[in-house]
Amino acid sequence: MSKTENNQNILDGFEFAGEDDAKLAWQEKKKIEYLEKHMDYTIPENVLKIYKRALDERLFKTPLGFGYLKEMQAFLYEQGITQDEVPPIKLYINFDPKMRKKTSPAPKRVIPPEEKKRRKMERLTLSLILNAVLLVAVVVMFVITIKSENPNILNYEKAITNRYAAWAQQLTDRENAVRQKEKELNIVYE
Repeated sequence: MSKTENNQNILDGFEFAGEDDAKLAWQEKKKIEYLEKHMDYTIPENVLKIYKRALDERLFKTPLGFGYLKEMQAFLYEQGITQDEVPPIKLYINFDPKMRKKTSPAPKRVIPPEEKKRRKMERLTLSLILNAVLLVAVVVMFVITIKSENPNILNYEKAITNRYAAWAQQLTDRENAVRQKEKELNIVYE
């Protein structure tokens, strides 16, 4: 961007209203330089494709970009491509002051501090209620898990120990019954 004594918003003979607009124009100038370096003007069909893509993607928004698009448009006309094949450049800007007032964005609504505080308290209350509900749900799930007879991660050791203890008791009872029958029948193993 070229700089004058008091204004840093001048670029290629255009003075922009703000620094952001000037930066956008500077970025577009870099895009134009890149395209110029890589553009093959020997094939007008490729230039037309790039022109159409720049229009579709709204690649340019400042007078610098529109000027470049106008140069591309003139080149395409010189190459014999008809106006029907070359789309017009859409500006997306209203120049009529009456239309500007109608299409200007709605003014921002200023929220009074009391309303902000009230909204914040509502969110906090809602958050606390939801946290309490979730905490109760987690506690209920743990209680159900602990009281469940099915083995789970909390009681698997106890469940497995009880199962093996029951098997061991059954085996001992059977063994004692077998020995009792052997005594009654006087069977001796050597």
